[in-house]
Amino acid sequence: MYKIISFLQNSSSGKMVLGLFILTNLVYGAIFGYTIPLVLSFAPDSILFDMSPTGYSYNQAIQLLESLGAEGRYAYLTIQIPLDFVYPAMFAASYTLLLVWFFKRCLPVDSKLYLLTLVPVLAGLSDYLENFGIVAMLNNYPTVSEGLVRTTSVFTVAKSGFTTIYFVILLITLIFLIKKLLAKR
Repeated sequence: MYKIISFLQNSSSGKMVLGLFILTNLVYGAIFGYTIPLVLSFAPDSILFDMSPTGYSYNQAIQLLESLGAEGRYAYLTIQIPLDFVYPAMFAASYTLLLVWFFKRCLPVDSKLYLLTLVPVLAGLSDYLENFGIVAMLNNYPTVSEGLVRTTSVFTVAKSGFTTIYFVILLITLIFLIKKLLAKR
């Protein structure tokens, strides 16, 4: 694990972090500005699986799949999901390196706290597992099992939880760095 952390410490240059951050957020912008609104246009009163941080029940999942209709399910599968298979890796790489870059400014290189920089990887893995479940639900509709919905919902909640934990860590790190900068004045 420490070889990975060392590699990340050596790879987190300012230019690389900035470039990945911009690319990641361009993809994020395309998802929220185009693909999600497009899919939601088929079921405007619904919330997509990806956007349900507390998960969803079997009935909610079936209701969404029905509300989307055949065209909406096809748009979800062929427009939203492909872009959402690019985003988790970009999120994991970009936000891991961003946090490593900040940590390098306030922690010794051998600090065990660097393990926290891997939280975005857990969020990305959870997002991929969520996506596989969504694909299975879309492909298997109308015969979607309760177990599939339950499992996919768990990964949706895990993705949201790890993402929230990451941003809390980032916020605490930024506050610490600001205090450190102000103390130098």
